[in-house]
Amino acid sequence: MEVKAVAKDTGVSPHKVRLLVDMVRGKTVDEALTTLRFTPTPNASIVAKVIKSAAANAENNYQMSPSDLKIVSIFTDEARPLKRFRPRARGRISHILKRSSHITVIVAERGN
Repeated sequence: MEVKAVAKDTGVSPHKVRLLVDMVRGKTVDEALTTLRFTPTPNASIVAKVIKSAAANAENNYQMSPSDLKIVSIFTDEARPLKRFRPRARGRISHILKRSSHITVIVAERGN
């Protein structure tokens, strides 16, 4: 049984989140949370929150033990960017894309 949790429209670019996601892919939930706790970037708390949500979904909806859960799949996709403009010299503008991401975590019991 696989259980999923998704965080949509996080305010972090997908490039920054992929660095964290690659660190915890394939680990157990406990190992992933301790790894993220000691990671110096503040974006680690966003990824940890999604992993905790997937573990809570598995525990409450399917009566799985949180200590037996393993991250089967974790990935991030690009969300819709916020488009902003910066005024430049001689009446021109530059475009600014404030990128955002969707984070998806799928956990399953360790035996499967």
